[in-house]
Amino acid sequence: MIDPAALYPALAHVSPAWNAADGAQGPLQVPAGTVLFEEHAPCQGFPLVLEGEVKVSRSSGDGRTLELYRVVPGELCLVSCACLFRSQPLSAQGVTTRPTTLLLIAPPLFAQWLETPAFRNEVLGLFAERMADLTLLIDAVAFRQLDQRLAAALLGHGCDLHTTHQQLANELGTVREIVTRLLRRFEREGWVELGREHIRIVNSAALRGVAG
Repeated sequence: MIDPAALYPALAHVSPAWNAADGAQGPLQVPAGTVLFEEHAPCQGFPLVLEGEVKVSRSSGDGRTLELYRVVPGELCLVSCACLFRSQPLSAQGVTTRPTTLLLIAPPLFAQWLETPAFRNEVLGLFAERMADLTLLIDAVAFRQLDQRLAAALLGHGCDLHTTHQQLANELGTVREIVTRLLRRFEREGWVELGREHIRIVNSAALRGVAG
């Protein structure tokens, strides 16, 4: 089994220890697509990811979603931290993107661990890192044109992307029809070739130019 303290060194200093505490569940193994926590729900525990990945996103009233960040082994979930700090409902949803192994720390135990300077400093360091990430996301959403963001989303995955227009729209926080319109424009320019749940990159240099 993966040693949680190897991924989260602060766990070596917490009291009670994670493997001797009543409020630590796991390691839990869940398949891809598992909803770990729901937006507006109370926080049932603080997840520590040992393997896999969790996507954290917010949804709008019309069904669109915007990805905020992803949690991989060794990282902490900002939304869960904020919920436990303020005793308020969760502000986003967390879903596993691949088979995932995690510990789930009960809220009272999390509060105890915060009294340990090493763990508290690790959590506060997370806020600084995640705030920087979210600032970049806000900048992208507010100030970059959608064609730039779409071009950037297509790059970095090789020449063949197996995805749908709806999935791209969810990632960009927009609607499918706009993504389809832009992709068809890219196709007319000779930059991509479109197929069913498949996009082939033909001219990555042109897309990098659009992404800016």
